[in-house]
Formats: sequence, C-alpha cells, structure tokens
Amino acid sequence: MKRLRLAAVVAAALLALLPTTATADVSYPDPQPITGQQIIHDPTVIRLRSGDYVAYSTGGVIGARTSKDRVHWDDAGNAFAEPPSWWYEYNDTGDPWAPDISYRAGTYWLYYAVSSWGTNHSAIGVATSPTGLPGTWTDRGKVFTSERTDTWNAIDPALIRADGRLWMSFGSYWTGIRMVELDERTGKAVPGATVHHLATRPDAPYAVEGPYIVKHGRHYYLFASYDACCSGVNSTYKIRVARSTKVTGPYVDSTGKPMLEGGGDLLLAGHGRYVGTGGQSVFNDRGQDWLAYHYYDAEDQGTPKLGLNRLSWEKSGWPNVR
Repeated sequence: MKRLRLAAVVAAALLALLPTTATADVSYPDPQPITGQQIIHDPTVIRLRSGDYVAYSTGGVIGARTSKDRVHWDDAGNAFAEPPSWWYEYNDTGDPWAPDISYRAGTYWLYYAVSSWGTNHSAIGVATSPTGLPGTWTDRGKVFTSERTDTWNAIDPALIRADGRLWMSFGSYWTGIRMVELDERTGKAVPGATVHHLATRPDAPYAVEGPYIVKHGRHYYLFASYDACCSGVNSTYKIRVARSTKVTGPYVDSTGKPMLEGGGDLLLAGHGRYVGTGGQSVFNDRGQDWLAYHYYDAEDQGTPKLGLNRLSWEKSGWPNVR
C-alpha cells in the first residue's frame, strides 16, 4: 500500500512538471446556445458602436447576420448588393470568402478574399463603411494578390495593430500562413512589403489556414485552423494556437515547438454533434474575449452553424475556451 501511495505521489509530481498547454477541457465545451439564423461559415463578428452585433461570413455576397444580444441572430442579407466587377477575375461567380471586420479611425473595414477552389490565383480586397452594417459598404479594391508562381495563397485575411503599425495575416495551404504590413491610410499592402512566414505543416498539402492574431499581455497569439474544412460531417477542422513576443513571429506552442514546424496547441476540436470546428476569429465584447467559429451540425445533415465560446486566459498566459 505504501508503494502504491508513493507511486501516486511521484505520478502527481511528474504531472505537475508537464508544461501548461493551451487546450480546452478534454471533452471540449459546446458552443453557447443561440437562436434565429444560425447558418454561417468562416464568421467574423464585431460589436458595433451602436451596441448591436454583426457577423459576416463566406456565402452570398458576404453574408450578414445581426443581433442585439449576441444570442438571437437574424439574417441581414449581404454586405454588397452585387459583386464588384473585379471579383470575376478570380472566379466565374464573383464568390467571396472568409471576411474580417475591424474598426479604426472612425471607419469600419471589411477585408475578404476572392479565389477559385484549389488554386492560389487569389486576391484579398477591402471595403469601408461608416456603420458596419450590410448595404453600407464601399469597395476599395485589391489589397494583396497571389499568383500560381507564388508559394503563398492570398485568402483568409485578418488584421492586427502592433507597435503602431498595421499588419495582415493571411494564408491557406501553399506553405501555410503569411503576413504583410499594410498602409494605415489606404488599408492596402505597403508596396514591396516583406512577406513574413508564420506557420506551416511538415508535409503537403500543408493544411493550415484561417489565421487570426490577438495580443494578450506581452504575447501575440496566432489561432489557425488545421486539417480539412468544407466536407460537412466528414470535415476534420480543428483550432490550434501558438504565441510570440513579436507579431511577425516566431510562434511556438507550449512545448516550444514552432508553428513553422507544425506546432500548435490544440484549443478546440470536433465533439458530439459539433464537427469540424474552425474558420475562427476573436472579438472583444465589453472586456470579454469571444471565439467565433463554424461547426458542421451532425444532427442537421452537416449544416455549417455559428459557434460562440468565451475565451479565457490562464495564469500561464495561454487561452482556453469555456
């Protein structure tokens, strides 16, 4: 019996020495209950200055949802009445993907991607609005592009301010996640900007995409979607995270493994009816960080729906979902 007790003490001591990881509970939390229009893909959410909420997403001409309480969501049509003509350079239907909304200098900025499935002939564009509401956006054209000769893919944009400068992370497959500096005035890539490399996977097809970076404490945290989306209940999307003291990296997980070598702590994965969690973004609502993402509902024929969870921060500095 003494030996058993000793073994238990030793095991507990060894467990205490293991690194603190940025993982959710082993069972993973369900998204908060929401009502109304739940269908969404690649959501970006913001609390407007009016106090209401708006979410934009892949689908339609950048599909829009609005809410007054972050619980009940209404279909609000699309950001645009029709696709800007230049979108058709990148696909036959003028179909935009993966928007990102932000607010600065009295203006709302909506970034988005246009591309064709399976190619890196892609472009990131931007629009501005005084209110952030659908139907009020003015398109400002291309921000950054990629071609078949490039080793990156200009989709899935996400903005962050760091050290008084404006940065945009982006990327999908084609060696993973990249970053460029933007001009504060135009919101477009600085001419000749260095393309920084933030994350990749060891093997083709380098399945990491959908970056989103936030600052907490002295670190920048890079959230990204790993594996495969867009296959309904067969999707394998999951959200991983790593951090850096510099916005341009290097980003490492809690074990010290760089994201450029396939690292990243598992934050949220599919569970139960909530399959393929990913396409994430982070927004702040009155001091509380929230993780927004889509999942494929296994109890509703794999329909993509909005997931919202509180994002908390451990004493170690790593994020957790509640």
